[in-house]
Amino acid sequence: MKLWRDLYPVLALFLAARRHTSLLLGALLAVVTALSGMALLGLSGWFITATAIAGLHASLAFTFDVFMPSAGIRLLALGRTFSRYGERLVTHDATLAVLAALRERLFRGWAQAEAVRRLLARPAQLLFRLTADIDALDTLYLRILVPFAAAIAVALATGLALGFLDIRLGVGMIVWLIAAGVGIALLTAHAARAAARRRSYALEALRARSIDLLAGQTELIMAGRLDAQVESLAAADRCLARADDALNRLEVQAGASYATVGSLTLAATLLLVAALVEAGKTGAPLAALALLLVLTALEPFAGLRRGALELGRTLLAAHRLAPRLQQAETADSGTKSPGGNLIINLMNVAAHPAGPETPGDPVLHDITFAMQANERVALIGASGAGKSTLMAVVAGELSAQSGLLQVAPHCLLTQRTELFQDSLGNNLRLADPQAGDARLWQVLQTAGLADDVARMPAGLDTRLGEGGMGLSGGQLRRLALARLLLRQVPLWLLDEPTEGLDPATARDVLHRLDALAQGRGMLLATHVRREAALANRLVCLQYGRIVKDVTRGATDFEMVLNTLRPD
Repeated sequence: MKLWRDLYPVLALFLAARRHTSLLLGALLAVVTALSGMALLGLSGWFITATAIAGLHASLAFTFDVFMPSAGIRLLALGRTFSRYGERLVTHDATLAVLAALRERLFRGWAQAEAVRRLLARPAQLLFRLTADIDALDTLYLRILVPFAAAIAVALATGLALGFLDIRLGVGMIVWLIAAGVGIALLTAHAARAAARRRSYALEALRARSIDLLAGQTELIMAGRLDAQVESLAAADRCLARADDALNRLEVQAGASYATVGSLTLAATLLLVAALVEAGKTGAPLAALALLLVLTALEPFAGLRRGALELGRTLLAAHRLAPRLQQAETADSGTKSPGGNLIINLMNVAAHPAGPETPGDPVLHDITFAMQANERVALIGASGAGKSTLMAVVAGELSAQSGLLQVAPHCLLTQRTELFQDSLGNNLRLADPQAGDARLWQVLQTAGLADDVARMPAGLDTRLGEGGMGLSGGQLRRLALARLLLRQVPLWLLDEPTEGLDPATARDVLHRLDALAQGRGMLLATHVRREAALANRLVCLQYGRIVKDVTRGATDFEMVLNTLRPD
């Protein structure tokens, strides 16, 4: 029962992947391949034996039909080749498609509120879930279900063929093959489960510690922990080696068990069919056919050996992923848009920067705030007042503990530009995958970066390093602005967009934002006067509450603006 409880989530994931036809076709082709191989060997044995016997008698030699059996052998040989190719093609294509869909579901589940906080807290672990754990699920179909279907089909076909010689022999062979073949696989899976789980844990630790060692060498040297980290990495490697040794021993033992059972089965069949031949109930050609069928009958069961060894890793991956994938399936795709002319509507919102499940009082208290289309609002206040928390709630990066939240489709521009180690053009296409080169050059021109990119030898194909390495701070901010322009949304969210830039670059970026934001709403969090000057409304936060809300033209608007840090 426990094995079924562990397997059921994985089976449900494959059944929910909407690839039933391909999955069933792959299993059917595997069955056809196994049966073709068995029939090919059996027919060949019968043909050789029958031909030899016919050659002993002149009368039989002239009447014996050699064409039909030889044609059958050629047909089975060609059919086995094509079915083997089709099986590999269909099963792997279907499995990779299922895993790709599961990986997308898992990633979408993480792309919800609090996603950034979780990724920053456990980047290596979540990467392992997205790659190795998802990949581990292919064992269930490719190395367990498909070989099991082929093995059962071969056992039934062998029993049926032997049943024509003697019904008791046929039934006994079916029971024996299934009991021995499945029994060895189950015993191997049970013995290997702990080692497979240890291997998974060790591999995850090895990858995480390797990343920590490579990425944090400077910090480790300064803290005097480099040798300790190297020893930790070596310990994980030793643990992985011990697990591999245990699994290799079990694989050898399983192979020896299948070989022993196969030899015993062949010997018993030889004695039984010899008795049938001696009793005159069958002939030598059929006896040879029976022996060769039994010779191949355990081969599909032996194919379960690798799946049994990896079952522990598959069950562990399923245990880790099933709840996350179910959450991703039911997760809300985003906040609802407000009606009318509103683009933001918050009513009695409370939130904590550590997440909605965090115990203790919220940082934001009873926030009620609305914003009209085309309006520009600056959130201001001292550090710790709640600006970043409120911006994270509006952006959907943080779930509110309570209250109503309605936000129109939006884009977020922060002081840190998130870029990947890829081409400059592909980093832009994160905002619009369908954008052509002409559209990319247009937004680069508008953002003031086209001339810089044109001077680069590779242009849009220029490779960027990790985090955008290769571009200056001002170029990175303009690239982020160009990416912002590719998204046609009614609301821009700006979190200290010019922080860290020199005054000339900051003024240029703000000038472009001012011109490009025409027709859009803009909400920005800032404590700098030059940024807040873009707004026509200032919302002041203090201790997580809105304490002042003034519009341009009011008597105290300039007074509030002048309280901010100058350029």
